[in-house]
Amino acid sequence: MRNKKLVAMCCIGLLAISMSACSSKGKLTNLTYGEESAVEVFNPPNYSLEQKLLVSGKPTSSATTKQELFGFQSDLMVDDQIISDYKRDETIDFSGNYTDMEGVITFRGNNYRNSAVFGTANIVDKKFDRSKTWSIDTGKLKKTVAKGYWLGSCWTGQPLIVRWKDETRKAMNLYEDKKNKEGLVEVIYSTADGNIYFMDLDDGKPTRDKISLGFPIKGTGSLYPSEVPLYFAGAGDSMGEDCARTFVVDLIQGKVIYEYGYDDEFSLRTDNDKFHAYDSSPLIDVATDTIIQPGENGILYTMKLNTKYDGKSVSINPDKPVKWRYTTDRSREEENRYWLGMESSASIWKGFLYITDNCGDMFCIDLNTMEVVWVQDTLDDTNASPVLEESMEDGTAYIYISTSLHWTADEKHKGDIPLMKVNAATGEIVWKRSYPCETVSNVSGGVQATALLGDKKLSDLVYFVIARTGGKDSGKLVALNKYTGETVWSVDMTNYGWSSPIALYDKDGNGYVILCDSTGNMYMVDGLSGKLYDTINLGKIIEASPAAFENTIVVGTKGQKIYGITVK
Repeated sequence: MRNKKLVAMCCIGLLAISMSACSSKGKLTNLTYGEESAVEVFNPPNYSLEQKLLVSGKPTSSATTKQELFGFQSDLMVDDQIISDYKRDETIDFSGNYTDMEGVITFRGNNYRNSAVFGTANIVDKKFDRSKTWSIDTGKLKKTVAKGYWLGSCWTGQPLIVRWKDETRKAMNLYEDKKNKEGLVEVIYSTADGNIYFMDLDDGKPTRDKISLGFPIKGTGSLYPSEVPLYFAGAGDSMGEDCARTFVVDLIQGKVIYEYGYDDEFSLRTDNDKFHAYDSSPLIDVATDTIIQPGENGILYTMKLNTKYDGKSVSINPDKPVKWRYTTDRSREEENRYWLGMESSASIWKGFLYITDNCGDMFCIDLNTMEVVWVQDTLDDTNASPVLEESMEDGTAYIYISTSLHWTADEKHKGDIPLMKVNAATGEIVWKRSYPCETVSNVSGGVQATALLGDKKLSDLVYFVIARTGGKDSGKLVALNKYTGETVWSVDMTNYGWSSPIALYDKDGNGYVILCDSTGNMYMVDGLSGKLYDTINLGKIIEASPAAFENTIVVGTKGQKIYGITVK
């Protein structure tokens, strides 16, 4: 029911509780129940047919979200020709479950980007089991377009975790003991040192040889959702004269079989030496065998793969990609202040894609016509991915989103960033609230983490991690009532986080939020009350986002290690 009371939160006014973590580095403090500041915008649901996405079946723009208001101009290339009208031969439709695979196979798990956790956890002690913690070493890659090194695992840097079917496991190039291990759960992790690592979730031991890509992978890879053994990952930067690109990897042979997206002259991005990068985690529509890959070069690629898999070998023979590009009023400013490009991972509802960009836009695209449906102003560089939720009660779907503090910071490097709930039908804001932040060049404040949408006993809540609020190095985790945007509880972080939080759930539906920070701390917090249960320090900055399979959490650090942490 809407606005049902959270029993554990029945308090009047503000109540502060000190919460000191067990680590000498960083801590959570000042757990506060109740509203901190007013919600600036609140438009309670009273929707027309057009505002009810689940009823109308098709999003549309409102008076405030028309693309013309933002100066959107776009082009479409099909078969190497720019065309004005397009209708896809095979209809893309992401209705139903994204995958039936057991595990986490893309950033935040699926096309709604709403969970990086698979299965139910057996949680009794509410502690991290240090006796079962494992780690492996990764490495570093010398930068060629700037000074320094790419270290360990960067943002978003989420691992994939999958329990393969027997026939798939036995077809791949795993080590014999792992190939014959019944029920093997494999961790697949692309890192900033340019390698793909493969580990047994149980003990962290390698399951097969690593694969060298030679480019830093900052983002998160994806697996083919019908368990065809293909892996997709994109480079986060170029290497010398070699432009960043995306890779398709054959997991039977253990090698790259296709690359695309490099030196693309269709791109209109001109800053940073015509920057290309692919931090966005792609989605694959199995029915049409189409990959959907946003690029930071300002191009959205959709490409039919023509996949063949007979249980023993796999191949692709891709069609030429359908490529969509755009500019906006902001991106066309003479000083080139706002960059083009999509760094976040897209959400998709049926045949409609939702994504944010570096220019401070969130927009909806019809994937079957490649036309822009609506645009919403997010005000600033938006790296967090839109989290989508269907509401049967309201007859529509919603998006939860926030932004970094980048372009809108004042001369003192300060400013406000919005947290928003948006109606996916029209792009109109349902609620919005702001937080003051600071920023540092190349290490932005605001929200880099993708929101965590609560489930089960946490289903009334949505969580945001805000960086550099309350001070240059500090941050905050806020639990908001998803219906009203009001604060249910918040906790201060002495050291901010970019890592996207996850929630583990036990058989009774109790939720445990897992939060990582920039001093290497991983926290376990009661999702309903904000109470801190345990902290473990992993040594160095955790910029990457964790994923979990039942009781085991996996995350990489900039300390050039990957950890497996079991909750007991």
